[in-house]
Amino acid sequence: MALIRLKLETISGTKFDDDVYEVQLPTMAGQIGVLPGHMPLIGVATHGVIKIRRKPTDPDDFMELFATNGGVIEVNDNVLSVLVDEADDPDEINEAEAKEAYELAKKMKAEAKDQVSLEHAQNLIDRHAVRLQVAGLKRRRQR
Repeated sequence: MALIRLKLETISGTKFDDDVYEVQLPTMAGQIGVLPGHMPLIGVATHGVIKIRRKPTDPDDFMELFATNGGVIEVNDNVLSVLVDEADDPDEINEAEAKEAYELAKKMKAEAKDQVSLEHAQNLIDRHAVRLQVAGLKRRRQR
C-alpha cells in the first residue's frame, strides 16, 4: 500500500511525523486532500483543521485532527511538509478556555480603534474558532 510521509512542524517542534494514507488541509484555495502520488505543490495553509487518515479503511471518525492557524505546505516525492506556527491536537485544547478566549477576541474586535487592532482581533477569533471546532469534534466522537 502506498503511503505519504507527513511532517507537521511548529515553532515548538515536531507535532507529527509518520506515514499516512491521506491528509486534508485548509488552504487559500480551499480544502485540499493529499494522497500518495500527489503532484509537487507549494502552497499556503490557512486557519482550519488538518485531518489525517492513517489507512484507506479508516472511517472519517478515526481521522486525527489538528487545529492550525496557517503556514506553508510542500508536497514532493510522497512527502508532505507542513510548517505552521501552531498545531493543537484535541487533547491539548481546553474547550472552556478556548471559548473564553474566543469571546474575549470578539470583544477586542468590537472595541478595535484601528486597522491593526481589528486584524489582530480577527486573527484571534479565527484561531480560537478552529480550536473550538476541533474540541467539539473530539467531544462528539466520545459519545
